[in-house]
Amino acid sequence: MTLMKALPRSAVLGAVMSAVGIFTSAAIAQDAISESHMAAAKNVAEVTKVLEPFDEILPILAEQTRTAFIQAEPTRAEEIIEITQDVALQLAPTRSDLNKLVYQAWATNFTEEELNQLAEFYTTDLGQKLTSALPAVTQLSVGAAREWQDKLSTDMVTMVQQELQKRNKVE
Repeated sequence: MTLMKALPRSAVLGAVMSAVGIFTSAAIAQDAISESHMAAAKNVAEVTKVLEPFDEILPILAEQTRTAFIQAEPTRAEEIIEITQDVALQLAPTRSDLNKLVYQAWATNFTEEELNQLAEFYTTDLGQKLTSALPAVTQLSVGAAREWQDKLSTDMVTMVQQELQKRNKVE
């Protein structure tokens, strides 16, 4: 079993197309963004800690890649582990590309002055509290939305079934 058979082609194609789209739009966007505007965006990204969730991308991809190759060729497990680790270390410097894209996203959506105001806010006690609390608030909100969606789905199916049964009796 080859790796390409283990990985869905649509996933590989989607990743490539997404990367091309991101880098193309980023290159276009960067032309209009001044150095000081990007610096302000970088400052906000740092004080809001928006980059932290991305720290696990490379280790997770390395683990997934290692697992896929080992499943395809279990007799080469040690070699695969070594190579995957080496490749991950080679790719680590590309993290700065992601950071730049995040800075561009901030700079595209906020003026330099707004970014400076945001950075000022996020360095206050309340801003730091928001930065710390936001992941938990988001997690709880997403959990609540999932619960509501599940209940809504159950209610919808039940109500449609009941209405169909009523109409079936009438006809």
